[in-house]
Amino acid sequence: QAQLVESGGGLVQAGGSLRLSCAASGRTFSRYYMGWFRQALGNEREFVARISWSAGLTDYADSVKGRFTISRDNAKNTVFLQMNNLKPEDTAVYYCAADFAHYSSNPKLWDYWGQGTQVTVSS
Repeated sequence: QAQLVESGGGLVQAGGSLRLSCAASGRTFSRYYMGWFRQALGNEREFVARISWSAGLTDYADSVKGRFTISRDNAKNTVFLQMNNLKPEDTAVYYCAADFAHYSSNPKLWDYWGQGTQVTVSS
């Protein structure tokens, strides 16, 4: 069972950058698919990025492609989301997720979730 704790959110101006971190517990972290999702006020939770066990595969939502980068450090049980050129529409609570079996953009298929970290981008 994984426990996830996000950090790194905050308030930033449009065009700025933030780096989110997600620290995971458990000795089998390297076997989890990891993902980032976000939920803006009044909206459903949506896929942002995902990464495979070995970091050999990464995928991004079209809305963040070219601006966000997901990475992981299995030795430190941590996954990162580097967010550059932030836009006001990126404002949301960002959630880290983990799953053994599903490398999916559907948040309903992911088993483990962090508590979320707020990202606010001002124009």
